Amino acid sequence: MNKVYACIDGLKTSTAVIDWAAWSANRLGVPLELLHVLERDPDSTAVTDFSGAIGLGAQEMLLQQLSDLDAQRGKLAQEAGRQMLASAQARATALGVQQVDGRMRHGDFVDTVTELEPDARLFVLGEHYQATAGSRLHLDHHLERVIRAVKRPVLVATAEHFLPPERFVLAYDGSPTALKMAETVARSPMLKGLPALVAMCAADTPAAHAQLGVAKGLLEEAGFAVEATLLPGDPDNTLPQLPQLQGAALLVMGAYGHSRIRHLVIGSTTTTLLRMSKVPVLVMR
Repeated sequence: MNKVYACIDGLKTSTAVIDWAAWSANRLGVPLELLHVLERDPDSTAVTDFSGAIGLGAQEMLLQQLSDLDAQRGKLAQEAGRQMLASAQARATALGVQQVDGRMRHGDFVDTVTELEPDARLFVLGEHYQATAGSRLHLDHHLERVIRAVKRPVLVATAEHFLPPERFVLAYDGSPTALKMAETVARSPMLKGLPALVAMCAADTPAAHAQLGVAKGLLEEAGFAVEATLLPGDPDNTLPQLPQLQGAALLVMGAYGHSRIRHLVIGSTTTTLLRMSKVPVLVMR
């Protein structure tokens, strides 16, 4: 658990991923590793059987041309990956990271991340797209698959540009998992010195205030300046709007309190917040 892994893919959030990873590595005092995974494009081999449509000789020639094209595509992808990693490494070094390495791998992205997990302190990924309503993510998407697969924290860059956070919003629900998340945040150097807002969606009852006070007290004991707020309504609708009102903020939340089977039926707050949040999200396990 001694590296920050920045997972870059050349899409529009890649620069923000590098910047967030550099910021995190500097805060945590650990090395940064830039990761680019080359996955085989399933569309490149989708049509390979032309028997019955053209003659045997023409078929063999066409398949050879397709094979040559696939090899050329692979070489170009590798060269683009090398250039991407070199540019990212230069950017991270300019941002003050003392130790930066790059790694290009072939294979399934989620399998690669899972393999590297024992050496990871944090994974930083880019968001795939933003939603306008609280419908569910597709379960096969990289982002959700990674968050479900690993037990390390995952920081999700939700915008193309990095803004250093001025505070963080801790989404809290009073559960044992949320309490453990608050304890982890209190111990970690990553968010030290940033003001905190602990937000809980629940009915206005003494029990809810007591639960909120526990989380607030934990962070205050660790030296954080903390405010707390109890919000009415459903967290899926209320929480995504709150961090946007806090300036340059980071939303911190737990991952998937529901079982996977239950999630398939009714979804989860984690999924909704990932879709709806316009500020970066740090997902804790």
